[in-house]
Amino acid sequence: MISHLDHLVLTTANEAACVDFYTRILGMTLETFIGGTPPVERKAFKFGVQKINLHIKGKEFEPKAHDPTPGSLDLCFISTLPLQAVVDRMRECRWPIIEGPVMRTGATGRIRSIYLRDPVGNLIEISEFVGS
Repeated sequence: MISHLDHLVLTTANEAACVDFYTRILGMTLETFIGGTPPVERKAFKFGVQKINLHIKGKEFEPKAHDPTPGSLDLCFISTLPLQAVVDRMRECRWPIIEGPVMRTGATGRIRSIYLRDPVGNLIEISEFVGS
């Protein structure tokens, strides 16, 4: 019945810091689009064939989660780069890694991961596949 995830919605209390993190630190592309009822300008972070729609706390679009809360997400992204290159990038950007590299089990097999937090406290896991 379900094929894959198309997008998810991230709620932030600090739009500028959030845009900086997901574009400059993680390398996603900022997209502005018109959506909703009534149609309004919205923002999203594009990567691969997915996106993360952005909501600002107190200015969410309807319909929305029952209790949209900044810092409540725990997201895992698979990197297009070797994990060591991601670690090096975080060091260059002076973005703290809070754990890792560590071995984990992903949706399709073993992964090696690092953990960091975005500007509003969401837990961000960045991983590479390591095989069986």
